[in-house]
This record gives sequence, C-alpha cells and structure tokens, in this order.
Amino acid sequence: MDDATAVAEISHGRQPALTGCPWHDVNEMLQSVGLRPTRQRMALGWLLFGKGARHLTAEMLYEEATMAKVPVSLATVYNTLNQLTDAGLLRQVSVDGTKTYFDTNVTTHHHYYFENNHELVDIPNQNLVLAKMPDVPEGFEISRIDMVVRLRKKR
Repeated sequence: MDDATAVAEISHGRQPALTGCPWHDVNEMLQSVGLRPTRQRMALGWLLFGKGARHLTAEMLYEEATMAKVPVSLATVYNTLNQLTDAGLLRQVSVDGTKTYFDTNVTTHHHYYFENNHELVDIPNQNLVLAKMPDVPEGFEISRIDMVVRLRKKR
C-alpha cells in the first residue's frame, strides 16, 4: 500500500496495515501531550513526522494532504500545526515575519534560509557559537534563541 492510499484510508476512518510507518508513534506522541488523536490530527501527524526531520509551511502540508487525499481545510492544517507547536511537538520558525515554517526537530538548533528557493535547513550546532548572551529585563528569562542566517547566491 502506498502512502497516499494509507492516508486516504486513515482519513475515511479505516485503519490500514502500514509497514514502516510511525502510525503508532504518532498516536503515542499526540496522547503523551494531551491531544486527542482525531483522524485529521493522525493523518497530518503521519504526513509531518513520517519523513524524518523537516521544515514546512502550513501551505506545504496542506498541499501534501491534498495530494494524499486527506480531506482537510487550510484552517484545520493551521490549527493542527499550532496545537502541535503549543504542545511542544513542533517548533515554529519565522522568516521575515511573513513566512512561518514548522520544524519537526524541536532540539536547540539554528537555521539557514535560502532566499532564492525559500528553503530552510538546519545549521549544525558545532558551526555556531554565541559568545555572549544579552542582558534581559528584570523578571524575564530567555526561553529560546532562534537564529536564522539568510543566504542568497553571490551576484
């Protein structure tokens, strides 16, 4: 059974026999953070987490879901991505304040953003050192530092 068929069966309430698919893992991940494993969350989670570490926008996931015949609206995709982010299963990375990527790798790391093709990729930790942390206002602490290094082709 191919991925599209499996996801289509999932979205229609039939549980397919998936070989090598993290279906059980997606179910456990959702339940471990208190999210009910609905058909739509399961199907979107399967698309998100079944391909390893990746960076994608809501529109990219919606397109994948559409191609896999998963009946979800773009609003549902956004809601699900935000729920998964709030639960700590995804990491949100904003580029320019206009484009938001969702990263399946929630460990501490930074990113390169290739302006020419709008691709976001991880920077290996050993290549980046922050020499001094900024002072923060009284009563606050740094929760996370997100660094995005923008790259473009030389002219």
